[in-house]
Amino acid sequence: QVQLVESGGGLVPAGGSLRLSCAASGRTFSSYAMGWFRQAPGKEREFVSAINWTGRRTYYADSVKGRFTISRDNAKNTMYLQMNGLKPDDTDVYYCAASPTAGGSSLVRGSLYDYWGQGTQVTVSS
Repeated sequence: QVQLVESGGGLVPAGGSLRLSCAASGRTFSSYAMGWFRQAPGKEREFVSAINWTGRRTYYADSVKGRFTISRDNAKNTMYLQMNGLKPDDTDVYYCAASPTAGGSSLVRGSLYDYWGQGTQVTVSS
């Protein structure tokens, strides 16, 4: 069982930066692939980024590539999402998720993640 808690969301102007954190409980964090997803009310959940259990392989949606950076610190049971060059279209609730089984390109599929956080709101003003 893994519990995930996101933090770091907020209101920023377009072009600004935020760093999201996802703190995980449990001793098996380092064995899970992790991902970030986002969702606005009435819209489908969207893949943002993912990282494998070692942290050596990362994946990004085309819409955030070059602006967002995912990372993890297994010693601290924490994953991060550094978001630079934020745009109003990035406004969403951001969720972190953990998967004990997914790997490679399948990490873009939210259905393969077993554990989810409660979400943190990111609002980018124009």
